[in-house]
Order: sequence, then C-alpha cells, then structure tokens
Amino acid sequence: MTVLARKIRLIMKLRKSGITDTAVLAAIERVPREVFIPPMFHDQAYEDTALPIGRGQTISQPLVVASMTQELRVNDRHKVLEIGTGSGYQAAILAKLCRRVYSIERHRPLLETAEKRLTDLRVRNTTCKAADGMKGWIEQAPFDRIIVTAAASAEPPQPLLDQLSVGGILIIPMGRDKSSQFIYRITRQEEDYHCEQLMPVRFVPLLPHVARDAPEPVQDEQADPFLLSAPFAFQG
Repeated sequence: MTVLARKIRLIMKLRKSGITDTAVLAAIERVPREVFIPPMFHDQAYEDTALPIGRGQTISQPLVVASMTQELRVNDRHKVLEIGTGSGYQAAILAKLCRRVYSIERHRPLLETAEKRLTDLRVRNTTCKAADGMKGWIEQAPFDRIIVTAAASAEPPQPLLDQLSVGGILIIPMGRDKSSQFIYRITRQEEDYHCEQLMPVRFVPLLPHVARDAPEPVQDEQADPFLLSAPFAFQG
C-alpha cells in the first residue's frame, strides 16, 4: 500500500471515529507523520497507534491528536501554548491552524530534534524552548488556547490557568494513574473556570523541571511499544 493510500485510510478512520472538523483533518493530511518518528517505525506512520520517540516518550496516536486538536477549537487568530513538544508533530498540526504556537519541552534532545524537523518542513510560526512546562510561558501570556500532552495528577497547574485568556480553552489529560486518566476541556470565564470531562486516555505524567538526560539506550527494533497515549476504546 502506498503512503497516500495509507494516509487516506487513516483520514477515513478518523472521520468514522468522530473527527468532523475539516480544518483538523486537512492539517493531519498535510503534515507528514513519518518525519516525526524514528525510521524503524516509518511503515507504521499512518496506523492509528502511538509510537516511541525516545526518552521514554511517545508520539500520540493520530486519533488522540485529532481529538484533542478538535476539542481545542482553534482558529487562525489564536496564540497557542503547547506543553510537551515531544516529536514536534502536534506543534506542526497546530501551526496549520493558528496564528502562533509556543511550545515547551523538558527533554532537550527531543526539543532539538523537533526544532530541526519543524525547520526542515518550513514551519515558521512556532517558537520552542526547554523549560518547566508546568510554569507555562509567562513572557508570552496570555494565550487563547493551551494544550498539554502529558497527564497532570489531579488538577491543572495554576500557572497554566492564570496564563489563559478570558474565553480561552485549556485541553489537558488528568488522572492519578493511567487507569483513570481523561482529557478535560477547561474554559476560562470572567469569574471562574468551566470544566468538561471528555475521553479516556493514557499519557506519560506531567513532570516539572528540565530533565537531566542520560544517554539514550539502543532501541530494540522488534520491541512492541506500550501505547502510553492511546485511549482505552481505540488502542491499536
């Protein structure tokens, strides 16, 4: 099966799974997912599955990316903060949809690789840095939208709530363990916040500080990666 055929099959699956935002589907169609994963997994680039990217992190399965992006309700006037650059794939999707993306990653090697990928793809409206994502990016606040690609334990970090503009939306996974994680949409109102529980997921934990990265172990090409970011009902 050709890459184009695999991509079309994935888009059709996303449609059947409830992704109706045509702008989100178009962004996923236009961003080459294979660029953001290790070469040994290129044949799985357009499968609806999470894949390892190093440092114990994963690139989320396309359905999770599409669902979170759709729930973010982003448009081309918005300034978006992403917590967890990872491979850079989610940032590349957001860059097709919004005015500007600011992205924070705690693993410097992942950040450097993601920045190179975004540069090579000529994605020009993203700015990334290595920092503690739980503190947000106060110099660039407020943000119209904030998306977090790691799971908070019980409540969202207060700095992220503080840096959200009135009417803004925060999409974040939360749960005390992997068996009780859900995506939440939090909308900032004039006086308080409105919180909605969306879909069950499994994400790596949201951690503070910039990581002290040890040398990366050799990846076993035959390993079956644990789908950390796959929703329970849609695991590949």
